[in-house]
Amino acid sequence: MKTSGLFLLFSLIILANTFKGENESPVELGKVNWLRDYEAAIKLANEEDKAILILFQEVPGCATCRNYGHNVLSNPLIVEAIEQYFIPLAIYNNKGGDDAKVLKQYQEPTWNNPVVRIVDEKGENLVDRLASNYSAYGLYQSMNAALEKVNQKPDKYFELLGEELSAIANSSIQESYYEMYCFWSGEGHLGSKDGVLSTEAGFMGGREVVKVKYDSKIISEESLSNYAAEANCKSIDKKNHYTKDKDPQYYLKHSNYKYLPLSPIQRSRINSAIKAKENPAVYLSPSQKIWLEEIEDTENESVVYYDQAFQKAWEEKKNSQNR
Repeated sequence: MKTSGLFLLFSLIILANTFKGENESPVELGKVNWLRDYEAAIKLANEEDKAILILFQEVPGCATCRNYGHNVLSNPLIVEAIEQYFIPLAIYNNKGGDDAKVLKQYQEPTWNNPVVRIVDEKGENLVDRLASNYSAYGLYQSMNAALEKVNQKPDKYFELLGEELSAIANSSIQESYYEMYCFWSGEGHLGSKDGVLSTEAGFMGGREVVKVKYDSKIISEESLSNYAAEANCKSIDKKNHYTKDKDPQYYLKHSNYKYLPLSPIQRSRINSAIKAKENPAVYLSPSQKIWLEEIEDTENESVVYYDQAFQKAWEEKKNSQNR
């Protein structure tokens, strides 16, 4: 509970200092709870021993600015990582006053597309300025480089997020099918392998199969097939129609983890961990851990989120907490 308590306290501090006089966060800023005061961010960075992630953003902004907020800065796990590992600070590049002073300090242009700087508690750059890269993976790489610079090892959920974003950015996602006597066991085995992005049990040609999506830059088809063979899973070609099983991630579905919004790679890792009797909670973000604690305390959850579209399920879960 100590970690959860600190995370909640941090969130309250952020909320108390963000958007003075504004009803809600502008779309350009996504779902992150941003500070809007540079000196307050420096003070908090020293107190929390964290780096500051500064977003220089046009608000209201152009399509690029809005898309960055809507896509990158609304990814639930990117938001989690920004708020867990950094002090988030938003500086408007099309306003005067204190914002203009910070722009001048960092020699940032006005009326510009999104720029991210990650600085230490003195305001000095930790990593290269992120500009002209508006991808989620670009932001992830900058955040990860900053954490490496200060010798901080991130949680597993952040590492898994990097695997997903890297595969998308590099267009290296491949798909294979494996036949097995029990697709639930096969899914549990295959989902634990590095490079595997998602698993799904289903039927093809009257046979039980596991559909696997993997990053070919991390694991080759041959290596994946060899790993599958360890559990008597045989690689097969997709020559027949594939139908998804009604119990995806069987072991996960029969646990309290089914009540959590989960990314595809989280589902597969957690499902495999439960099968192997390992600790699945290591793959959760701070908010997910808090939700799991609440579920286990009350034991009266009724909404199953894990197999829904991740971002939509996350928003629904957050909104249900606020009612």
